[in-house]
Amino acid sequence: MAHVVIRCWAEGWVVVSKQICSSNVDLLHDLSSLIPVCTLSGSAEFNGCLRCPPMSRWSDSGMRRGLEILFAILVLIVFAAPMLLIAAFVRLSSKGESIFAQPRIGRRGQLFHILKFRSMTEGHGSSPGPGLTKGGDRRVTKLGLLLRRFKLDELPQFINILRGDMSLVGPRPKLPKYAAIPNMPYRPGITGLATLAFRREEEILRSVDTWDMDRFYSEHIKPLKAKLDVCYMCKATLASDLRVIASTFLGCFISDSVPMLSSHAVKRPGISPTAKRRAVAEEQVGAD
Repeated sequence: MAHVVIRCWAEGWVVVSKQICSSNVDLLHDLSSLIPVCTLSGSAEFNGCLRCPPMSRWSDSGMRRGLEILFAILVLIVFAAPMLLIAAFVRLSSKGESIFAQPRIGRRGQLFHILKFRSMTEGHGSSPGPGLTKGGDRRVTKLGLLLRRFKLDELPQFINILRGDMSLVGPRPKLPKYAAIPNMPYRPGITGLATLAFRREEEILRSVDTWDMDRFYSEHIKPLKAKLDVCYMCKATLASDLRVIASTFLGCFISDSVPMLSSHAVKRPGISPTAKRRAVAEEQVGAD
């Protein structure tokens, strides 16, 4: 059984991957080999990396950028007709534009507009609601649920790759208030190690009260994502990028093979009884 276990010692939250159905795809999903020891220990070494994120030679190489451009062009050509159909269905199924553009934090803290097929009702981005989405969110349209399930809403981001805003693999671009890696020296990605680990983030947030989502995310999810992303980009290679891309693709069809966050209740000072009950409940859900 391949597992990824990252402990957040403050309150005992754990990232755990589920067992893979076939030994042929075990290697693709054994993400633990991509995570350095410093992430697990929370050492001063990692804190220094977070302040000044390092990156591997491959992460900033011309070859990586060239391959990304070629891959983006290929995807946009192959999926041109499906993307036109998706755009038409989005426009016809609910009020609003087909493409949703939103400011996100990019390389070196620069803002850019991420492109997605709209999966929510029009105007949600400017509403006073949360900037996060949880399972059962009524703002998500019926078509949006399908697009999100198979990551089809992310297809326009290959245009972002051609523009130079994004990479194939890297930290997901965040809204400014959720950014966790200051002065990120690399481009954000369509997928990444943290994206895989938190494939079921919306389900994690389902049991969190809407008014408490920002705090919960900032305290329990954002730090773990930052650890995974910073340490991955420090060690990234062509082989590791290919593994992440393959795992992302398989994860769209084999949901149980993708790492998910479950909670692990432990006796630690400062944990409220409510948090413990929520942790136990989510642990039971993760075990089902």
